[in-house]
Amino acid sequence: PNRVLLGCFLLHYAHRALIFPLLIREGKPTPFFTFVLALLFCVFNGYLQGRSLTTYATYPAGWLGDSRFITGFLGWLIGMAINIHSDHILRNLRKPGETGYKIPRGGMFEYVSGANFFGEILEWFGFALACCTTESLAFALCTLFILGSRARQHHK
Repeated sequence: PNRVLLGCFLLHYAHRALIFPLLIREGKPTPFFTFVLALLFCVFNGYLQGRSLTTYATYPAGWLGDSRFITGFLGWLIGMAINIHSDHILRNLRKPGETGYKIPRGGMFEYVSGANFFGEILEWFGFALACCTTESLAFALCTLFILGSRARQHHK
């Protein structure tokens, strides 16, 4: 279970750090202070999750078949799929050279204005349920507060 869960965490960040940046066509520059805060959060959180799953978290035999793991893993998987699909919709909102505000349509954007944020929040709450650790729950709550406030700003 520890390897599967660590793999989920690493898969998300491999996508976010390696694939996602290569897909972005144009974007607004990120303020340096925001970049530094995000970097520090990711380093600290990566250490907590990695240390928890490699050293402290122990799971009973059959954990991969436990309903908490299965439900959490499915939440993580569905959340990641929503996040990736929503990012795709956002990347393709405007034609090259086009500017101005556009409302995203399709996918989860038909139900929630911040579908990309919703997907990531679902992803990390699913991960927390699959892990059942204090560290993963703390991460899910941080994600909710940080991305929830960004989603609210975007909605307005």
